[in-house]
Amino acid sequence: MEQRESQFDQYEEIDEDTQKGKYLSFHVGRESYGIEIKHVKEIIVMQEITEVPDMPESFIGVINLRGKVISIIDFRKFFKMEAREYDNRTSIIVVEIGEVPVGVVVDTVSEVFDIPEENIDPPPRTHSGISSKYIKGIGKIGNNVRILLNIENILYEEELESVAIV
Repeated sequence: MEQRESQFDQYEEIDEDTQKGKYLSFHVGRESYGIEIKHVKEIIVMQEITEVPDMPESFIGVINLRGKVISIIDFRKFFKMEAREYDNRTSIIVVEIGEVPVGVVVDTVSEVFDIPEENIDPPPRTHSGISSKYIKGIGKIGNNVRILLNIENILYEEELESVAIV
């Protein structure tokens, strides 16, 4: 039995290594962002969202995803950007921190890309009105940059903890 557990642990370690340095790229407004792929569970098309009263402004409601209720954050509202109508490119990225899945609404999802650690600079003090505590770093890909978000800090923000529906 112990041998099986160690083999399983070994496979988990390999899986984590294959995700190291990989980010999902998406756009909100004119900015390009990335989040570590290890937190991404799936990407779904925009769907009907049920509003929940007395929630922070950035939480726009919940969805039923295959029988599981998931809270939804609109990144435009979270980052205090101008609202825009959802369209056929609007997506929900379902991320999971610990055991709690949360959906984040983004304008478009682009691709998965690799950024070696040496191509990631520390976060600037301020950028586009986004608090630097939400930024893991600035990733350089050729002549382009991506703002790499610290999704853990976003989801563990005090006001957000109170809305996680489990």
